[in-house]
Amino acid sequence: MAEKVLVCPLNWGLGHATRCVPVIREQLAAGNEVVLCADGYPLEFLRQEFPGLRTIELPSYPIRYSKRKSQVMAMILFLPKLLKGIYAEHNWLDNLLKTEHFDLVVSDNRFGMWNKNVRSIYITHQVMVKMPKGLKWLEPVGYRLHKYLIQKYNQCWIPDFAEFEGLSGDLSHKYPLPANAAFIGIHSRFPEAKCIQPDTTYENVVILSGPEPQRTMLENEMLDKFRYSSEKTIIIQGKPEITEHESQPDKITVVSHVPTEKLAAMLLGCKNIVARSGYSTIMDFYRLNILHKAEFHPTPGQTEQEYLLQHLRNKGLVK
Repeated sequence: MAEKVLVCPLNWGLGHATRCVPVIREQLAAGNEVVLCADGYPLEFLRQEFPGLRTIELPSYPIRYSKRKSQVMAMILFLPKLLKGIYAEHNWLDNLLKTEHFDLVVSDNRFGMWNKNVRSIYITHQVMVKMPKGLKWLEPVGYRLHKYLIQKYNQCWIPDFAEFEGLSGDLSHKYPLPANAAFIGIHSRFPEAKCIQPDTTYENVVILSGPEPQRTMLENEMLDKFRYSSEKTIIIQGKPEITEHESQPDKITVVSHVPTEKLAAMLLGCKNIVARSGYSTIMDFYRLNILHKAEFHPTPGQTEQEYLLQHLRNKGLVK
């Protein structure tokens, strides 16, 4: 019997939404009805990927990073908003289920999207949270708190391999998994590389994403870097709801967004890629076998991205 499924990715960059694409495709292939629940750029991205599906707008936790390299103070100031957001979305789901039936809720890193009256799945690649220097002693505490939230769900899916520390390393392999958690393998919106015809229009592809102001700061840095290059470069701003296309001098093209199939072709056909070392981006590049092309720029102060880059270097997967 067909089920009704609510899919809810977090809005911290596009990564949580992009890795929900294969989940949504699987649900649709099973004949289930899927309703998308998100906000901002992730919601617009999913609308473009699945134009026939119903959407519900639900605000995420409103994070904004500092312009500094350390984000410790920004995270401390954000904590009350995070707790308020978790409480609000949990109540929102409770009220929704009083008026509309769902068989399953799939939450990608939204902590409060569980309910005792419906099956729920939580997707995360970081069972433990990497802390910055000086706060490493808090990592076991953060792990236990996250584990407590994870166990509110019926299942926890970890998009990674169980073997050899996978792509996520310590984030999902250092501590014992919650009893309801399991590795499900790499989840990417892209098909395998052999199914894609490469597009060699651009030598350099820059993919931007993540919270402001760091997203704009990296964009400006890349504009300066490639301004006088003789190679054709495209900068993808990571703003699906905006349709601006801007040509810069000296062979630089700036676009707000590129559809999934076209982006995969560009990534396969280019020589160099610049991107954040977000986990969903890493999974996408792994699927396309292009990690060796990537020049990763972790968001300053985002310890998860800094760790992931070092982990991939230790495994010899990136330069």
